Amino acid sequence: MASEPTRNLALELVRVTEAAALAAGRFMGRGDKIAADRAAVDAMRVVLNSIAMNAIIIIGEGEKDQAPMLYNGERVGTGEGPAMDIAVDPIDGTRPLSNGTSNAIATVALAPRGTMFDPGPFLYMNKIAVGPQARGTVDIEAPVEHNLRAIAQASDKKVEDLTVVILDRPRHTELIAEVRRCGARIRLIQDGDVAGALMTSWPDSGIDVLMGIGGTPEGVLAACALRAMGGEIQGKLYARNDDELRRGVEMGYDFKKTLTMNDLVASDDVFFAATGITDGEFLRGVKYYGSGARTDSVVVRGMTGTVRQIIATHRWDKLSRFSAIRYQGNT
Repeated sequence: MASEPTRNLALELVRVTEAAALAAGRFMGRGDKIAADRAAVDAMRVVLNSIAMNAIIIIGEGEKDQAPMLYNGERVGTGEGPAMDIAVDPIDGTRPLSNGTSNAIATVALAPRGTMFDPGPFLYMNKIAVGPQARGTVDIEAPVEHNLRAIAQASDKKVEDLTVVILDRPRHTELIAEVRRCGARIRLIQDGDVAGALMTSWPDSGIDVLMGIGGTPEGVLAACALRAMGGEIQGKLYARNDDELRRGVEMGYDFKKTLTMNDLVASDDVFFAATGITDGEFLRGVKYYGSGARTDSVVVRGMTGTVRQIIATHRWDKLSRFSAIRYQGNT
């Protein structure tokens, strides 16, 4: 029997990512990652606490960046409404924003309480993400060539037609060499593997698959979005050294287990929002003008599979009357 859908919190979440993007976008190219992150965190937290929900941050800024707010375990929202897990990344791509390059976005995801994977202090995972056409065809345990051939067949392409997005890191030297040997194209990115994963499911992005070791928090955020967008992500926790592996095993984490979509977020009732901070293939960045700004966002709801694009204009004279966030004069 059909049931009434739950309230669409995603449409409220986009206010959160818009606020973070508007505040952080002022710091594009200014070389100050700390100030940019602080502005995004402060803005995001203000709006999160205005939403009628009882949310606990499962993935926040505290573990990764020692940020003063939005730390793991913090409660956000009004305290009334649905009990939710929340993952936040006020700036996915702090370095691109600081350097004035592409694909910095603000992201947030919600899922029912107890359904979101908690990586604890283990911040890295090996990942593979694909779009709807290749869903169900990849295996993170399989060789690179096997996965590329499977993706090509599912997409009605040749391997040489595929584009693989990979974080530009020394740890990926062998992966890059293997992809090149297979003949696929490579798009190296400096940061921002949430955007990289989502581009696999974004029309006309030209990205077919994300491969390599990136952030575990980013993997969970991407899983929430890809679940509704029809894509797929798999991951395996990655230990940077023997001590981290030992601590993980003692805490009950399995570094050999393949984490599926259901492991990363065990509910279809997920919500995801992202707003561009700098221009990229996925979203356009914030554009400022004298009296306001324009933002470009995507809003995803897992229950219905609806993906919305929202282009919004923001007027400083209106916002300044009631907003606690300083969108002007952040310098």
